[in-house]
Amino acid sequence: MYLIGFAEGTGSHLADLVRGGIHAYASFPQLFLQGFFVSLVILDPLTAVLVGLVRREGIWLASAVMALDVSANWWGNRHWLRDDPAQLLGLLPITAFGLFVVALAFPLNRAVAGAASRPPTTLPSS
Repeated sequence: MYLIGFAEGTGSHLADLVRGGIHAYASFPQLFLQGFFVSLVILDPLTAVLVGLVRREGIWLASAVMALDVSANWWGNRHWLRDDPAQLLGLLPITAFGLFVVALAFPLNRAVAGAASRPPTTLPSS
């Protein structure tokens, strides 16, 4: 689920950049939000690779990226939400995925840390 979500994020942000170039996020007046959304083209696949390699750093990076991504989307869209509350439906999927990633950060981190501390099992020789 983690990998699929970050792959979708990469595809979405990459498609935005292909369509709109470096100014793909010009509808967000804050330059730091524009820069963050552009940086997700790098951060999302990096996160997916680290998670795919079952690295603890990937779990924490996933949580940080999603917390920032959800916050940036809510902050950047706040005036549209006030004017048209139906826009809230567009933020629900990313919010749900963000909550999922952050909620699983500690349990996944414990599981990965526990697996790393166990001695490796040996396969029986034939």
